[in-house]
Amino acid sequence: MIAYLKGNLIQKSTSQIVLDIGGVGYRAWIPLSTYLKLGELSETVELFIYTHVTDNSLSLYGFATEEEKETFLKLITISGIGPKLALNILSGIEASDLEDAIRQSDVARISLIPGIGKKTAMRIALELQEKLEKKEKVFEAKGSQEKEDIISALMNLGFKRKEVERIVDETINSLTPEAGFEKLLRESLKRMAKI
Repeated sequence: MIAYLKGNLIQKSTSQIVLDIGGVGYRAWIPLSTYLKLGELSETVELFIYTHVTDNSLSLYGFATEEEKETFLKLITISGIGPKLALNILSGIEASDLEDAIRQSDVARISLIPGIGKKTAMRIALELQEKLEKKEKVFEAKGSQEKEDIISALMNLGFKRKEVERIVDETINSLTPEAGFEKLLRESLKRMAKI
């Protein structure tokens, strides 16, 4: 499976490009957001690639950033959204703006994308909101005030910060996001005692 390409840009349009890599031309479908980040013809271009294989075709989809590719991969997990429609969505809205619209359940904003009706916009908002919430819970737990309070409490007991941070991260990742301060502190203390 092709996951990354770097080569000379020999053709480009708003929907696809051709890269020359060692004398072989690779055609990749791209969203408008990637097109806008491309240089001129003959310049070196790097793309993050998704390889889509069906019974009768093999297609490459290219993205200027990993964030775009990740958003594309989330979109194609939604029933009724294939690679072409996912590209169309990313051509109509930046990946970060789409995430904001999903977080705010802004169905009206999502349905402004050409080719996306209200039902599809609602499905995108509902299905991707769950995935974003899971991702954010992990990030919030890692950088929260609660984490800093646990680290501070353990350091006051004489442990070194570097050891404490590692143990607290392991504890947070092993427990559910709803685990409170006391449970996290107790579990972290148990783990520190084993060092």
